[in-house]
Amino acid sequence: SVDVPAKVTPDIMKGVMFMPFHFAECAANILTNNALDPIAKIPEFKACAVKVEKITEA
Repeated sequence: SVDVPAKVTPDIMKGVMFMPFHFAECAANILTNNALDPIAKIPEFKACAVKVEKITEA
């Protein structure tokens, strides 16, 4: 899991989530599916199921 701020915008369709993977502080690739395409051997980093929850203060 990763705790990061979220921004809801009409630019992204309902049911779709985008997270940059370029930054160490939100290393999205460690959260994604590590399956490989059987032919191209490319990791499946661009599509996976997610669960987004609001962070509540303890």
